[in-house]
Amino acid sequence: MSAKPGDPGYVRRVVTGHDERGRAVVISDGPAPFVHTSDLRPGYASTDIWRTDAMPVPIPAVAQEPTMGPRRQLPAKRGSVIRINTLVPETDASRSFSGEQVARLFEGMGNAEGSTFGQTGRHPMMHRTETVDYAIVLAGEITMLLDDGEVTLHAGDVLVQCGTNHAWSNRGKEPARIAFVLLDGEYEEDLGSMPD
Repeated sequence: MSAKPGDPGYVRRVVTGHDERGRAVVISDGPAPFVHTSDLRPGYASTDIWRTDAMPVPIPAVAQEPTMGPRRQLPAKRGSVIRINTLVPETDASRSFSGEQVARLFEGMGNAEGSTFGQTGRHPMMHRTETVDYAIVLAGEITMLLDDGEVTLHAGDVLVQCGTNHAWSNRGKEPARIAFVLLDGEYEEDLGSMPD
């Protein structure tokens, strides 16, 4: 589903391509067509902007829409995904999700196995992905929790997340908007399992 201007998940997406003469043209200009929301997280929105599934990326004259279908948190093997997430300030309810609610949230995101909350207990949304993620804070303030410690980011800050166990927590008063670019990765052998 796409969002309308003013909705938390609305992002105008412009895609370029080539016409029949090979000249650069705009092939689409409008709302990004795939927005993931959850009834357990009112105000939360995750808008997939684009996905790739190979490296190097094949570049056709006119690319087909890559974001539709079931929600997938992770990129395809050798692929990437760019999305923009809107995270509203946490509530007492969201900080105390049950194991069943957490499982439902991660299943809805298309990564049922991603949650590590049962292993760490630090934050209900703790998870680990075999990706390198570039997180660019567009608006607001967001805190990234790690196994030990945390870091707070503000608009304009950039974080490079290298396959670590983490969660995002909005402790501010305003929604935070973050652009994420996820690149498929592969753990070195000694990083493949969670630390004790």
